[in-house]
Order: sequence, then structure tokens, then C-alpha cells
Amino acid sequence: MTNDRPVTALAPMAGVTDFAFREVCAQLADIATTTEMVSAKGLCYGDRKSNKLMRIAEAERHASVQLFGSEPETLAKAAEMAARIPGVTAVDLNMGCPVPKIVSAGDGCALMRDIPKAAALTRAVADAVSIPVTVKFRKGWDKGSVNCVEFAKAMEQSGAAGLCVHGRTRTQLYGGVCDFDAIAAVKRAVAIPVTASGDIDSPEAALRCRNYTGADCFMVGRAAFGNPWLVAGVDAALRGLPPPPVPNLAGRLDAAKRQILRAAKDKGERVACLEARRHLSWYLRGVTRAALFRAWVMKIENIKDAERVIHDILEYVSG
Repeated sequence: MTNDRPVTALAPMAGVTDFAFREVCAQLADIATTTEMVSAKGLCYGDRKSNKLMRIAEAERHASVQLFGSEPETLAKAAEMAARIPGVTAVDLNMGCPVPKIVSAGDGCALMRDIPKAAALTRAVADAVSIPVTVKFRKGWDKGSVNCVEFAKAMEQSGAAGLCVHGRTRTQLYGGVCDFDAIAAVKRAVAIPVTASGDIDSPEAALRCRNYTGADCFMVGRAAFGNPWLVAGVDAALRGLPPPPVPNLAGRLDAAKRQILRAAKDKGERVACLEARRHLSWYLRGVTRAALFRAWVMKIENIKDAERVIHDILEYVSG
């Protein structure tokens, strides 16, 4: 592992890890970030929304565009487009998404049921771009078809420069306990870097996962909702550094406000403010009277509303 390679990653999560949230997280620590899933077909057909998802913030030093698709030519063409985006340092192929809509189209985790096809897709993309290509996948389809090691070897042989394995099967979705044994087995089976995904919800969990699996990088997912400081805390622990300070409520809401304003510039005030209802609610987790504040948050329609709600919450708490 080189000194420049990040040891912590923010998981790509549709509807959450947009340009604005990734920027907030990347400003706190030198982490790997990945865009929300981008449709290869959407890019090739000129879909503006798909193209916009690939924008990279200046703070993102290790930024991947994550693509999904199941046609070699389309995926390769989309990867070429992604590689030309300023700030993109890698292309990530999603072969682990368990969502029925994605799987039913033969994309995402469905590809784990057809290793030769997945290998052909990886090879097509690796041959099409000069930047690294990584693959994100799961433990397997179900408990009767755990094939992550075989899959990992095939992806490495097909040109993947790195792998990310989530220690759950497709049928588990996000339930149950992440299987660190599966991640450790993948790490032992390949020579390329392996990122561990699943149940990395604290600095202590990341250290336990590293000690158990020997993985190279550790991906924080849903635990980061409304808590970008968790990613920084995990990164500090993995680097043997003291934990960074976690801000008080005023500091947390200031970060939320910056995220909302950045999102409004990126996707428009209306969309950003509707999404802010969810994001602000996450920032308020664990706060006394959070249920009351969430009721205020759910009425946000515009930036002025968001600023007023944040002001009113702080006034209420301090009063």
C-alpha cells in the first residue's frame, strides 16, 4: 500500500452521497469517494441527469465514478466518458447492488450469477480506459451460492485494479451481520487491494475489521448519514491518529446548512430543499426533542425555510 492510497472510503449510496455530501466528507479527511450509481446506458444515450451525477468536488482527491450496466460496449463507452471528467481517478463497476429494479435488468448483483459475463464486462472497461478500474460486489447471491472468492479472482484476472466486497449476500440486503470471514478470504485470494464493506459503523469496528480481514481500505456506509465526522474518525483511527473533534449541535447544523446550499447550486433549490428534509433529520439524530425538530424540518420548501428552521432549533436549544 502506498502512502497516497486512502485507507477509508465513503460508500456510494443513491440519493445520499451526492456532490454536496461527498464534498463535506472529503473536506474532513483524505478519503476515497465514489459517485452515486450512474447508468451506462443513460450516459450513452445522453441523459443529462446521468451525466451530472459524475461531477467531482475539488476536495475529492480519490474520486471514482460508479457505473452499472451489463453490455460490454455500452459500459466501455460510458467508462471512457467518465474517465474524461475532471477529478475522476478511477472507474468503479457496480456488481453488488441488490435492488430488485437493478437486478431484474441483469445489472448489479445479478452479475455474480454469471462470472464469465462479469469478467468480460470488467475486461472491456479495463481495456477502454487508462485509469484504474475497480469492482464492487457481495459475498454471493444467497447462502447457497457464496462465490465471492471465485468472483474476485476472475475480476483480478480480467484487469481489475482493486476490489470492494460487501460481506452480505444479495438476499440478505442490509440485514443480518456482515461476514468478515468472506472478506478475509477474498483478501487472501488476490494480490490487488481489497476494500471491506459492511458494518463499518465506528472507528472500533474499522479496527476490528482490519485486524480480522487484513483488508487495505474500509468503507463507511449508512452510519455516515448525517454524520460526516464518523468518516473522519474512522480514518484517524486507521492511521493511528487521535480522533478529530466532533462539533456541537451548532457546528453540526452549520455543516448541514453548507451541504444544503451546495446542493442547491448543484441541483436547484427545490430539489435540494426537499432532500434537505431527510438530510437534516439525520443530522438531528440523538438530539433532545429531535421528533419536534423533525416536524419543523418536514415543512422546508426553500432555502429561507431551511435557514429559519436551523436558527429556530438553535434558539430553542439555547433558550
